[in-house]
Amino acid sequence: MKKEGLFNEKAIEEIEKARALWQGECLRPEDLESEQLLKSASGIPLRLIYTPENVRDMDYLRELGFPGLPPYTRGVYPNMYRGRPFTIRQIAGFGSPEDCNKRMKFFLEKGGTGLNIVLDMPTIRGYDSDSPQAEGNVGQCGVAIDSVEDMKALFQDLPIDKVSVSLVTHLPSTTVILLSMYMVMAEERGIAPHALAGTTQNDFLMETTIGSAPEILPPRHSFRIQCDVIEHATRILPRWNPVSYNGYNLREAGTDAVTEVGIAIANAQATAEELMKRGREPDSFLPRFSFFWDLHNDFFEEIAKCRASRRVWYRVTSEKLGAKNPRSHLMRFHVQTAGITLPSIEPLNNIARAAIQGLAAVLGGAQSLHVDSFDEAYSAPTETSALVSLRTQQIIQVETGVTKVIDPLGGSYYVEYLTSELERRILEFLEKVKSLGGIVTAVETGWVHSLIADFAYRQQRAIESGELPIVGVNYLPSDKKEPPMEIFRYPETEGRQRAKLKELREKRDKVRWKEALDRVRECCHEGSNLMPVVMDAVRARATLGEIQQIFRECFGLWEFPLK
Repeated sequence: MKKEGLFNEKAIEEIEKARALWQGECLRPEDLESEQLLKSASGIPLRLIYTPENVRDMDYLRELGFPGLPPYTRGVYPNMYRGRPFTIRQIAGFGSPEDCNKRMKFFLEKGGTGLNIVLDMPTIRGYDSDSPQAEGNVGQCGVAIDSVEDMKALFQDLPIDKVSVSLVTHLPSTTVILLSMYMVMAEERGIAPHALAGTTQNDFLMETTIGSAPEILPPRHSFRIQCDVIEHATRILPRWNPVSYNGYNLREAGTDAVTEVGIAIANAQATAEELMKRGREPDSFLPRFSFFWDLHNDFFEEIAKCRASRRVWYRVTSEKLGAKNPRSHLMRFHVQTAGITLPSIEPLNNIARAAIQGLAAVLGGAQSLHVDSFDEAYSAPTETSALVSLRTQQIIQVETGVTKVIDPLGGSYYVEYLTSELERRILEFLEKVKSLGGIVTAVETGWVHSLIADFAYRQQRAIESGELPIVGVNYLPSDKKEPPMEIFRYPETEGRQRAKLKELREKRDKVRWKEALDRVRECCHEGSNLMPVVMDAVRARATLGEIQQIFRECFGLWEFPLK
């Protein structure tokens, strides 16, 4: 016997008849033809209007329920923003640690409620500031961190025992070093591990799929380090998220919403299965998993994506991984608005774009948010543009009223239809990854790379043809000359970082330093957890680049399987 949905069949029949009458009397043939053409950003065909017909089989308790209860479609906490306002976590990152420290203090003074640090490319890729590979990029578009001494300068006088910190570390091979530096810095300040709250990205896809570097670790070794960090950190950092499965950079590189969420969840599931093989119970680590989404311009689809991702994660953790602790089922995620959607042409328009994307994040139930600044196509945000982004979040939080009611779009026929359709497509994607042998194999064979390249190509063609309209760019472009933009000028950083490295190497205990690096090398070959020995190396004042070089020597290098 079929279980009855939310609406009874008699009511649905009456709505069907009324809709048919409306179509016949009120619509033109071309209105109906448009239903065959219009699609969402992820390719979901869009009807002209949605009614209870489109959600006729909805099981409210199984598919929606209540916030804080399975399947968490309507939010991960029972009172959501009434009890936990979303964290206003604007990104800071440029120049030296001392420079970046000033910007973080500025955010906190203006009402920011979390710290979010982006690193420069040499740091993200594991090169010291005096490395030839770092030349010209030190302190550009992120802060330079070479040693634990830099980590001390970065967080000087900041209350890291009272405010949560996001370290945008990207690669597992640099995460294991940078999180170790953060922990040693806190240790030397007398702050206990249980007082530290925050997140490291630690996603092997960032090394092997999205980013590029002169030297890349093979996927299986990068994945191993990702799991090492999670395994160790979940034992000693009870308030820290040692991984943020990064859908954001996947989406920026070139994916739709389904692929963004599908790849991230596939990675999370593979991580859980690996840690279970190591003898860990799923409930001992799943509560510390977190996710990172990119919200684009398709307003309702992005809201539905957030809701669907929570539902899928509940299905995975409960049905596939066997987790019992309710906290293991909670998909907590940070949102950054879509940088790739902010063109350099008429940049003030980007204030509207980012605000709308930020609003979608809050309506979708995000736990923390960064709103991109309007000038990011030109440089790191100026203090003025960064303040506009910060104020945008505050306006959403306290002026619009959208945080007063939980999941205010819940029950919208359109949003509920999109949520269920996205859930179905994400689950299909996860089955496809499984059929390929899992996410690590899908990366090794180049399947993920092809998905990204193909989508990015189609997207660019759509922009060039005008099929994807961008106001002021390919839709009603202005012929007026734009006023000059204020450009952020990066402070000179490379020389200062080189001088600090020279002094560090002269003063450190060379015997202790060498012994610590030898233990890192041994651990790479033995296969035991790398984080304890990396922490010892950091205490001995080994630099980021020195430790990373050992990883390259021990694990070898890998090239993208581009076709």
